[in-house]
Amino acid sequence: MRFPVIARLARTTHVVSAFWVLVLAAIIFVDVMGRYLFSQPLLGATEIIANSVVSITFLQLPLAIYQGGMIRSTLLYDAVGERAQRWLRTLAGVLGLAFFLGTAFSAWGPALEALAVSEYEGEGALRVPTYPVRFLVVATSIFAAYVYLHLLCLDWTGRIGPGQGDESGQGDESGQSPGNSLSLEPESEPESSRALGPEPESEREQQPELASPVP
Repeated sequence: MRFPVIARLARTTHVVSAFWVLVLAAIIFVDVMGRYLFSQPLLGATEIIANSVVSITFLQLPLAIYQGGMIRSTLLYDAVGERAQRWLRTLAGVLGLAFFLGTAFSAWGPALEALAVSEYEGEGALRVPTYPVRFLVVATSIFAAYVYLHLLCLDWTGRIGPGQGDESGQGDESGQSPGNSLSLEPESEPESSRALGPEPESEREQQPELASPVP
């Protein structure tokens, strides 16, 4: 099964965030054990954790949007017809698109400024630069906005809809909606119809007549 480029990119960012969580868990473990056992915390652990939480959150957003995993209320959605449901999905998509475009625009200036002045967090032996996280927020916000735009196009072209690809992403990834899949295997004749049908003459075996015994 072939997956679109946008699906592969979303899954890649999600996998990166998952490994990042494992690294973050190891840092927290070392920091806690160092504090309680040796009274020596891990240098820069607080700054690394603060920047990692933001990065992990934004890396997981594109796949959550693509698979319809964002929190939503279906109280009004289930009470209206199919046409109104499409307009509600469109409204949610436009608001999400505008929000992430605004996030990217507002984060672009501080990211450039942090790069220019070499902004960092932490004091002493370990200083954590902030501009990588700021540029990551800009990039993932643009990507999330593009995912919303992509889903809007798929919705209005009829390639996803209620119960198809809007929540699981299966309709888009396979290139066709679940209701339009075609089977390439020929249909076999049911066993019951073959059993009840007449037997062809060519297949009938002529049973030889048994001669009566001679007394």
